[in-house]
Amino acid sequence: MSEPAPRLRPVDAFPVEHEGQSCIALRDPAGYTDAVVLLPRVLLEIVSLFDGEHSIADIQAAVMRRHGELLPREQIQAVADSLDAHGFLESERFAARRAAVDGAFLEAPLRPAAHAGSAYPAEADALHAALDACFAPPEGPGPADGRPAGAPPVRAVIAPHIDFRRGGPAYAWAYRDVAERADADVFVILGTCHAGMADPFALTRKDYASPLGPVAVDRDFVEALAARARQDCFGSELAHRSEHSIEFQAVFLRYLFHGRRDVAIVPVLVSFAHEAMLRGQGPEADPRVPRFLEALAETAAASGRRVALVAGADLAHVGPRFGDPEPVSPETLAWIGREDRALLEAVETGDPAAFYDAVARDEDRRRICGFSPIYALLRALGGGRGTVRRYGQWPDPQGVVTFASVVFPARRGERDDGWAS
Repeated sequence: MSEPAPRLRPVDAFPVEHEGQSCIALRDPAGYTDAVVLLPRVLLEIVSLFDGEHSIADIQAAVMRRHGELLPREQIQAVADSLDAHGFLESERFAARRAAVDGAFLEAPLRPAAHAGSAYPAEADALHAALDACFAPPEGPGPADGRPAGAPPVRAVIAPHIDFRRGGPAYAWAYRDVAERADADVFVILGTCHAGMADPFALTRKDYASPLGPVAVDRDFVEALAARARQDCFGSELAHRSEHSIEFQAVFLRYLFHGRRDVAIVPVLVSFAHEAMLRGQGPEADPRVPRFLEALAETAAASGRRVALVAGADLAHVGPRFGDPEPVSPETLAWIGREDRALLEAVETGDPAAFYDAVARDEDRRRICGFSPIYALLRALGGGRGTVRRYGQWPDPQGVVTFASVVFPARRGERDDGWAS
């Protein structure tokens, strides 16, 4: 029997400084482990060979060829054992961990509030206070103040999915319009799936838990959408378990409308635009994509409900944390801002093809992680201009993240919720 070869799972890797030492941090985007493992750079070469092809003996031989040093197999095995214990290797131990986590999620009546207590407060009063603070001037827009006279209803918004601590005012610039001018009782939330999926879209029937109470899912809408889409809309449902892009929007909507009126959500994780770009294809080359987006518009129009769309979507991700070789300089930050604003001009036109081309023309050099949900929102809307309310940057030299708030009002002659009758 051949010696087993350790295989590292698909994980995020980014540089960090820890106690004066340069390390590589490993984090699981799929959320099967909460651990963050710090690898000293001297171990990076070893772990880079945990590819399922190199056995421990092969790794010893590779290090000997490169450095003329025999590394004890016990040392390599100890690194592999530690990574496996924390859930970072493909192994029988991880398979058992994944089965237990997935099984618990599928059996649970609610989708848990996965990021409560870490990305935002887990206690209701503290969360309410934190979200109130997002509206505070000068960064925030001020509190909602009733619908302005003659203002059309909101049919869609693009809001960030960065955490509230860093992007809170930008959330408020999108959601104040929702609070003042959205008549919708159903919000279709289109969220980035950061871990990737086998399917372009993933629905769930589970209500979303939150510290402010559960956020109801409109299961009738979900079932009608899945039937019209003519594809397996639940095959990647497990991606909802730890993904934050929808969770943060659900929490904000619950905050806005709790005690005011009942609203429901339709949670849709999306992942297709980057895949199409990397194949050199258009965004709708996979026939499942246009079928789903057309089904979404049809279901909204036929539902008899007032429906609005939300895209939980950040923009650029630049710097060593995301794979770039150098920290982000002030000049690079200015360039990111110029490029983002040009991209947002395409978004404001409401033209999904123009938006897709604006991202793809440089092969997404800035890593626009809201690529799929923004395209999906524009395509489902079927036209109409939007307005950028806020553009923001979190300018960490090791990892800049940018985001924006965009509001799309109903067009003249449309039904109150902006969908065709």
